[in-house]
Amino acid sequence: MSSDTHRVAILVYDGVKLLDVVGPAEVFGEANLLGADYSIALVSTTGADVASSIGMRIAVDGSAATEPDPDTFLVPGGDVYPRTPVTRDLVEAVRDLAVRSGRVASVCSGAFVLGATGLLDGKRATTHWKIAGELAARHPKTRVEPDAIYVRDGTTYTSAGVTAGIDLALALVEEDHGPDVSREVARSLVVYLQRAGGQSQFSAPLQGPPPRSPALRRVVDLVTADPAGNHSLTELAGHLNLSTRHLTRLFREELGTTPARYVESIRFDIAKSLLDQGYTATQAASLSGFPSYESLRRVFARELSISPAAYQRRFATARRAQAE
Repeated sequence: MSSDTHRVAILVYDGVKLLDVVGPAEVFGEANLLGADYSIALVSTTGADVASSIGMRIAVDGSAATEPDPDTFLVPGGDVYPRTPVTRDLVEAVRDLAVRSGRVASVCSGAFVLGATGLLDGKRATTHWKIAGELAARHPKTRVEPDAIYVRDGTTYTSAGVTAGIDLALALVEEDHGPDVSREVARSLVVYLQRAGGQSQFSAPLQGPPPRSPALRRVVDLVTADPAGNHSLTELAGHLNLSTRHLTRLFREELGTTPARYVESIRFDIAKSLLDQGYTATQAASLSGFPSYESLRRVFARELSISPAAYQRRFATARRAQAE
């Protein structure tokens, strides 16, 4: 093996998500066709083969303990985490490889494995939007950025769900070989070199937990039942038989926002759902309660860094795409 070879070690385990493994591996493999020299090794804690989350067996090259010092060490995710605690043998294997690696990276829920070792303490990190809150709760010393596709903090990298491992691997290739190589890899794999917007564009409407307060849950019901209605602070307080001051305090204490911003967020989720169903951006703005398309466009720009039309192009149904 050449002294210029870049060793990539990917630690796999029972229940690992297959795409978390092969997505980044394919990026490194494609870069090799363009002159890079990545050597990819799959390792497990004991050196035994493992079963992926879909039951397919993954043959490994050896154990974590016998793997030579990697330049890049990658921990993929799996549905097993965060549902169960990270096992001691996996924690020990990660610690061993991490201390011997030039850089450490995780895909999706692999961040929970890194977190269990303390590697994310005092650092910025991300994971899949559905479990970002759980990562923050389990590891309060970590600054979780739930909207990021991937995050770099020093020599530690974390990425969002599943295909974001490809985004991360492209960034690593660019770091090693420059933008021209990473751009050609992206073109070859028919993926974006850099996606517009963050994870928020992928989250389903109204996915967040309902407010604890009955009064605030009633606000959700009122706005979703008639998103284009008058939901000013005065109107909401009147519906709930509360003073405007008390209602404002409830929003601030429980949700950390204002009534107006919360109503806007509900309307925004409804607008995303309408765009998913094939309504035009103008129709979605009107039906979801925005005074104009321009006001909806401003919220999309602020929340997702893309326009309503760009969002709709990304998430058009297959039927609608075929019709066009």
